Amino acid sequence: MADAEKPVLSRYRDRMDKAVGALKEEFISLRTGRANAGLLDQVMVEAYGSTSPISQVGSVSVPDPRSITVSVWDKGLVVSVEKAIRNAGLGLNPVVEGQNLRVPIPPLTEERRRDLAKLASRYAEQQRIAVRNVRREANDDLKKAEKDGAINQDELKRMSDEVQKLTDEAVKRVDEALKSKEHEIMQV
Repeated sequence: MADAEKPVLSRYRDRMDKAVGALKEEFISLRTGRANAGLLDQVMVEAYGSTSPISQVGSVSVPDPRSITVSVWDKGLVVSVEKAIRNAGLGLNPVVEGQNLRVPIPPLTEERRRDLAKLASRYAEQQRIAVRNVRREANDDLKKAEKDGAINQDELKRMSDEVQKLTDEAVKRVDEALKSKEHEIMQV
């Protein structure tokens, strides 16, 4: 009995929290009608023989709700940054102004809004699956601990119920984040 280890539920809660956090990070990169510096976080720039995130070759700022400004530190990389933004699949066309790039955020069409809402739903479903995978792993660990004698059947039942509560809470947070993002996307 001393060699069998009792599962710790906080470990599973942390992993579920990370899934919800990952969803929120993915949502930042989704374009809405407003400018957001996080929109360019995923853009990778060819610089000095390797690819780097845009934040490592310049500073990104949001001067107004309809545009993003990128101040490139090395004048020789302005063209590479412009090309990276154009080819990122975000539907953005930067305007070069010396060592700065102004990226106007065009208003979204109704069709594009629907596509983005579908994409947000897909991201949310991936994270729901991740949360359910954590639940499955937790339940497997609990059954193994019960089989090994680390916990009894009553503890197994109680801890399984607690894992289900954690799962329900995490899925609820995913759904709330999705609802909020869909509302933000569909707002004109």
